[in-house]
Amino acid sequence: ISRLTGLNIVTISNYVTEFIKNGLVIEKGLDVSTGGRRPTLVELNPKSGYIIGVGLTALNIVGILVDSKAQLICEVKKERPSEITEAVIDRLVETVEDVLNKSKVEVKKIKGLGVGIPGVIDEAGQTIRWFGSMGLSMVSISGISLRDIFEKEFDIPTLVEHDAACAVFGERWFGFEDDIKDMVYMYTGVSCGLIINGQTYRGSTNSAGELGIFNSAEPDLELRRQESLNLGTWELDLGIVYNAKVAFEKGLKSRIFELAENNPEGVNLSLVIEASKVGDKLANELLETAGRQLGKKIAFLVNLLNPEVVVIGGGIEQAGSVFIDSVKRTVHAWSREEAVRSLRIVPSRLGENAIAMGAICLVLQRIFMNA
Repeated sequence: ISRLTGLNIVTISNYVTEFIKNGLVIEKGLDVSTGGRRPTLVELNPKSGYIIGVGLTALNIVGILVDSKAQLICEVKKERPSEITEAVIDRLVETVEDVLNKSKVEVKKIKGLGVGIPGVIDEAGQTIRWFGSMGLSMVSISGISLRDIFEKEFDIPTLVEHDAACAVFGERWFGFEDDIKDMVYMYTGVSCGLIINGQTYRGSTNSAGELGIFNSAEPDLELRRQESLNLGTWELDLGIVYNAKVAFEKGLKSRIFELAENNPEGVNLSLVIEASKVGDKLANELLETAGRQLGKKIAFLVNLLNPEVVVIGGGIEQAGSVFIDSVKRTVHAWSREEAVRSLRIVPSRLGENAIAMGAICLVLQRIFMNA
């Protein structure tokens, strides 16, 4: 620990003593002596409490409960509302309720709750501003204090963080070797999480990572959307659902529409992915097009930041090789040779759990920092 942190052994010993005093760490016997007094082994105390993480992905809302060693106790998934509105908050609250009911863990044993959600987070007040788009709709909801909502509802200390920032922290914590210093986590096409020089990068006002841009002064929402599309597809699902609906209106045949029972309003990203898995031509074309769109955005970031790893997540990685290979081809075509020489582009190793697990990691970090 001393070597990893750069802190001297006396300081580390003082921290460990305090952690033992607070029940976060327990002694586990004695190690083999290499000369002199045998060192005492310690480990995290899994019974010191539990943490809940909730993450909003492109497809679902994921709720996870772990012990203090981040070992999975229970997991809940609920379908997310198609739009980013107050309904999302209600579903997030329901997810936490389901986790508590399923796990049977008493609320008083929950040491913290982490929520990963899109938007610009005000760190001081834990309020959120959303400028989200999905399909044809765009909404703006301001001044919602998620922390207050959850703490009032459950009486659990709550941390709210940007979804992609949670995900990149979780992926770095659980999925990659310690020497990775520069990483980008692409949460579909509207935002990304950044680790620069080993640290999560949030920017000067905690709003770094938002990729979508639009003219907020334009009152006509459809015109605003068209203007932003001229700069590339910024929908949460990379325009896949919108383009599928356009194909339906043109009378094209596809397994997608069979699964949606020929109702265009029933088309969603999950159905497109499902149709692609059985080789549907339109579904594959939609995913390849989306891969090219995302690949161009990634290429811009690769040229700008020169990361070692780019992780594709947020649920879109479930589209598989048709999508991921399209992304890779586009990134290599649009990036400078030097920037991609040692670049790895990989699907999320935590999958849909990345945001929730990252939120849990951030809560654990805060618990130990405040111990």
